[in-house]
Amino acid sequence: MNESNNQLAVFFRGLTIQSRVIGALILRELHTRYGRENIGYLWIILEPMLFALGIGILHAGSKGTEFSLTDIRPVPFAIGGYGTYIIFRNIVNRAAGTIEANAPLLYHRMVSLFDMLFARVILEAAGIACSIFILLFLSYCIDIGSLPARPIYIILGQIYMTWLSLAISIIVCAVTYENPTAERLVHPMTYFCIPISAIFFMLEWVPNPYRRWLEWVPLAQCTEMVRYGLFNSASNKYFHFGYLTLFCGILTLIGLLSLRIVRRHITLN
Repeated sequence: MNESNNQLAVFFRGLTIQSRVIGALILRELHTRYGRENIGYLWIILEPMLFALGIGILHAGSKGTEFSLTDIRPVPFAIGGYGTYIIFRNIVNRAAGTIEANAPLLYHRMVSLFDMLFARVILEAAGIACSIFILLFLSYCIDIGSLPARPIYIILGQIYMTWLSLAISIIVCAVTYENPTAERLVHPMTYFCIPISAIFFMLEWVPNPYRRWLEWVPLAQCTEMVRYGLFNSASNKYFHFGYLTLFCGILTLIGLLSLRIVRRHITLN
């Protein structure tokens, strides 16, 4: 019993230390990226908000059949879809070059490659999630949107999108280390994912066999989960928690193994 208690104490002590490390890395990333000039740290929320707002404005005049026959309104539809996709785009795009930019931090034993990536992911996801909810609330206030029907599903969809993005970013970080060709392919890859991510349509609107194909795409499932949280008439038939968990778990394992291999080849000067 005493041995078991000691092991638990060691585990929680290590967890506390790593939490402090990740917190310090988040503060360092905030200061490095945004500094304290102008509006400073508020850019972490304002930057994705501007992107999502632009897409929302483009959809403000949409009066297609899909929108007019249901409670699905164009502006929250666009904000929820594109805003959630920004989580994926920002996290994956910023993963390349992480090692080169933060290699000196590896002199500290408590800092690992995973800590660096995880800190960036938490920062990006938290800022984008805040911007999405702010925009949804503002759209409701000016009567071009409605309050979310099932807010918990919006949060779950964003959590799964964040997990998926983290897993892919770990792989991208490992693959692009000292490989400039692979690094240049990351940005085009995130743009090629837009047509299959369901950010501009719902899977219910897509005819078969294309819908069956898109149902296998984790990005589309995360977006559908967010839409189910936003609108009463949205369907929950096109996302599956078990599939998303298994897919993200396997990708995470592959990413961690890749990082372990790459870590052996990193030399600190």
